[in-house]
Amino acid sequence: MVKIQSIEYFRVLPRWLFVKVTDEEGQYGWGESTLEGHTEAIEGTLSALSKRFQGYEADDIEHIWQTAWRLGFYRGGPVFMSAISGIDIALWDLKGRRLGIPIHQLLGGKVRNKLSVYAWIGGDRPADVEAAGKARLEQGFKAVKMNATEDVNWLDSPSVLESSVERLKRVKSIGLDAALDFHGRLHKPMAKQLAKALEPHHPLFLEEPLLSEHPEGIKHLSGLVSCPIALGERLYNRWDVKRFLEDGSVDVLQPDISHCGGISELRRIASMAETYDVAIAPHCPLGPIALAACMQVDLSTPNFVIQEMSLGIHYNTDTEYDVTSYLKDPKVFDVKDGYVEALTAPGLGIEVDEEMVRRVAKDAQPWVPKEFYGADGGIREW
Repeated sequence: MVKIQSIEYFRVLPRWLFVKVTDEEGQYGWGESTLEGHTEAIEGTLSALSKRFQGYEADDIEHIWQTAWRLGFYRGGPVFMSAISGIDIALWDLKGRRLGIPIHQLLGGKVRNKLSVYAWIGGDRPADVEAAGKARLEQGFKAVKMNATEDVNWLDSPSVLESSVERLKRVKSIGLDAALDFHGRLHKPMAKQLAKALEPHHPLFLEEPLLSEHPEGIKHLSGLVSCPIALGERLYNRWDVKRFLEDGSVDVLQPDISHCGGISELRRIASMAETYDVAIAPHCPLGPIALAACMQVDLSTPNFVIQEMSLGIHYNTDTEYDVTSYLKDPKVFDVKDGYVEALTAPGLGIEVDEEMVRRVAKDAQPWVPKEFYGADGGIREW
């Protein structure tokens, strides 16, 4: 058996954190530990885990995952799980490369030949969604997602919700399916009103209608409307997910492969969700490694429905870097008629431009989350 020689991490623009695991024979795999706005915390955790796992057998992916989880005593949370995620993804990539097969073959083989995808429009404060939607149609997308609102107060004027309905109607009028991301910005007094107002216009799903720390509120809201309720990016392992499945309050589960424990844990969460007749649509407004890892799981997951991808997302437009920038062959993510073809090359199915990664990492600064404040100076949810 071949042992792990090194685990490196690279902070790259616009806001991603890549991980590279190399074994004693020089074989390598890539992972992604991006946790938006918390890069330095992840780097500290990765430093500790890198020292711990040096010398472990690289093929023992589950043993390494369980060691990180169970022998650390304190478990879960976004920082710890994101660090595990990058290492886990890289180990799967390394194993697939060594065996000369894509990861989905290691997960039992594919159950589909291509993947339905969607992209973002509108930005943090949604605007010009019709023009942005038309541009997405020209790129080959059939579905999009947009923020449902700008920043909204705990209890606000009902008039602030009217523009949300109009944006949905405009996007659907040009032939796109559209999901609405509440982004946890709304609290119950406003979320109930907006969900009911959107319901007649048939959004693809309503994402994070309330923050995940309010499971009782989400359960109540899900009983008020027929729209599918989606959430999961702020659930970091299968135990976090369990409550929402048991409550019957979620229709579309959105675990993030860079936050929830990597390929190993996303696969387990997807199987749990299937037993509750819940669909999987992995959250991924992140980099190319996370997207490829999601796609490998999607290809082998019966209850997968649609994949988020960050091509041209508003977080990328402040820099020259996009989801295809660090790839030697960006065509692997080409969108046609709303789908991306299955990745077939070994491991993750992508080739990372390591020279570019190392060059950008020399000067990349941590990405800082947006700040929203109301007219009274009080903090609004991002």
